[in-house]
Amino acid sequence: MSVVSGRADGGPSAGIQPVPQAQRTLTAFDLAVLWGDLGIGLLVLVTGALLVPGLGFGAAMAAILVGSLIGAGLLALTGVAGADHGLPTMVLFRSVLGVRGSWAPSFLNAIQMVGWTAVELWAMSYVADLVTRRIFGFSARPLWLGITAILCTALALWGPVGVTRVWMERFGTWMILLICGAVTFLVLASADIGAALSSPGTGGWPAFGSAVDLVIAMPISWLPLIADYNRFAKGPRSAFVGTFAGYLFANVWLYALGALLVLTAGAEPSPGAIAGGILVLAGGSLAGLLFLAGLLVGETDEAFADIYSGAVTLQNIWPRVSHRILVLIVAGLGTGLAAWLTMDRYESFLFLLGSVFVPLFGILAVEYFVKRRRTLNVAQLYRRDGHYWFSDGVRWRAFVPWVVGFLVYHWFTPTGPGWWIEVVSSIAGAPLTERFTYVGASLPSFSAAFLIALALPRISSAE
Repeated sequence: MSVVSGRADGGPSAGIQPVPQAQRTLTAFDLAVLWGDLGIGLLVLVTGALLVPGLGFGAAMAAILVGSLIGAGLLALTGVAGADHGLPTMVLFRSVLGVRGSWAPSFLNAIQMVGWTAVELWAMSYVADLVTRRIFGFSARPLWLGITAILCTALALWGPVGVTRVWMERFGTWMILLICGAVTFLVLASADIGAALSSPGTGGWPAFGSAVDLVIAMPISWLPLIADYNRFAKGPRSAFVGTFAGYLFANVWLYALGALLVLTAGAEPSPGAIAGGILVLAGGSLAGLLFLAGLLVGETDEAFADIYSGAVTLQNIWPRVSHRILVLIVAGLGTGLAAWLTMDRYESFLFLLGSVFVPLFGILAVEYFVKRRRTLNVAQLYRRDGHYWFSDGVRWRAFVPWVVGFLVYHWFTPTGPGWWIEVVSSIAGAPLTERFTYVGASLPSFSAAFLIALALPRISSAE
């Protein structure tokens, strides 16, 4: 196996090869900053806003705590797998699905990375344009879309270690913490805070189980990316502690803040409405516009991660293509998509991601933590005739628990295009979450994939 030396800043030349131990330098604090920062963003506020007023604040907070603990725990465990061997996420799946079999989740993840890039760039350009219109009285959204795309692409070319230790730790994270702290203070000082905290909820969507799924969906959306960054961790313990603590803190805080913005400022679950709610709380002042600008700066980190990991993911399929070129391709596609994106189906997009990746990581948990006990023959991951080549590069039987877990998810909560929901409903009847409102789809889906994968024979090169 030829292993390139990589770069100490996690830049493009790191590729998909194992990161040498000497270049795994991120501490638990670094990773807490990284994942705490990635857990804070305007779209997390939007998703938190989806939980109320139907549930009320008390039930929404319970869903936020349960979903955040589950989601952050899965995220941190997957990060440990990357830290153990210095491997990106999609290369880890070569040991589960086969070298070529790992192209399936890589392709799906590349699609979602382009989609998430578009969503982030759309949200940033939308809010920046809102600020421009309020201050200067004219619209310049195409200009802002171009500026944010260039900035986020530059961060992706820089690499995760440099972005974490320079951009985040010296500037970005502290700015976003200050801004979110100020918005939280405004919310808690609102005249409506008492009624908001005691809100009983009006019923309807989402039920408690679906709300937990919606909270889990945000950390789950980072699962296919986590090892791309945690492969630079000093060790597995640093990877777990930093990831879990940082992401849990950010997820609980921002989901709760989004819910409170609905209840105190009357915001709707959309970037524009959340931005408007912040302006209402700030009295429409210059301070409110500065808050929005700060949130805009904080959102660049999410787009950077989507672009960087989109390129790493594609390199699992086309390892000889330059990472820099793939970064530019992902950024270009995301920018083009952002030019006409709307947020009408944002919540369905989150659920659909969960239905694909929750069961997939149930299989990884079995194969890596239970059957393999965190050991891998790393050299064999890069060989066409190696231990993980299986049958023509694919371990077909491992796809069975993935498909079953996906179907179980949609049995509980069908989501996606209308025609798909109609097909599922015609076969399975009413969603189980309608009959058992406190049961979500994520845990049954993960459990089904986990148990079926557990029953499969141990990995063999003869498969």
